[in-house]
Amino acid sequence: MGRIIAIDYGVKRTGIAVTDELQIIASGLTTVKTPELIEFLKDYLKKEEVELILVGEPKQMNNTPSESEVFILPFLEKLKTEFTSVPVKRVDERFTSKMALQSLFESGIKKKKRKNKALLDEISATIILQSYLYNKH
Repeated sequence: MGRIIAIDYGVKRTGIAVTDELQIIASGLTTVKTPELIEFLKDYLKKEEVELILVGEPKQMNNTPSESEVFILPFLEKLKTEFTSVPVKRVDERFTSKMALQSLFESGIKKKKRKNKALLDEISATIILQSYLYNKH
């Protein structure tokens, strides 16, 4: 069984989370600069078996795509071309940024560290992955 990777795609930075090999635990992996994302994934997939790539799907409250979808669609095409053997699924990511900030707040992390957007992106990717795992079972 391979890992599942979740991506919280952003124009500048992208948060990445990953499961263990048994697909039980979702953990934050890292945040990378978006222009370096494909290269990062190539390196990662050389080292680890990945069964599925999840990409967050930002939606408005009325279920229509958010404005950032125009940036994600070209990335999805590149992802599918570069990694033809790994399926790609979309996962609704509404509220993940708010949930990530709330989890930082509740964990007692100092205000200065809560402003670390890279950490928020990584936690958002973890929440996307956790929600997928929860709904899968």
